Amino acid sequence: MDEAPIIYAVPVRDLPGRLVRTVRTGRSPQGQRLGIAFTRPELLAAAMGADQQWEELCESALRGMLRPLGIDVIQVDPLLVAPPLDPRNGDRAAPTVPAQSPAALAGPRSEVSAVPVSTGSGAGQGR
Repeated sequence: MDEAPIIYAVPVRDLPGRLVRTVRTGRSPQGQRLGIAFTRPELLAAAMGADQQWEELCESALRGMLRPLGIDVIQVDPLLVAPPLDPRNGDRAAPTVPAQSPAALAGPRSEVSAVPVSTGSGAGQGR
């Protein structure tokens, strides 16, 4: 019997001026690019903030979006995702959690603008 696919809450962002959402990626403490996914929206909010937009995606769909970018590792349920870099000067934005937290599993967020995510009707909050 086939098992139902696991559905993840995947952080996304809207592309300015376009009707497209993109998945967010991160980096491990060692610098490896990672996909980011959460088993529950509450865990995403705890790691990235309640205002973080997200979409529901199955693992195969997320892997299909990450593969062309050379990303083959998905960090599931990271405890902390660092704030994005400030695009104006390259500095990190003010952290929402202490930077010295030992729970950091995924590094700074970065956007993947080449991978659109459809906005299905059953998707997540933060819209």
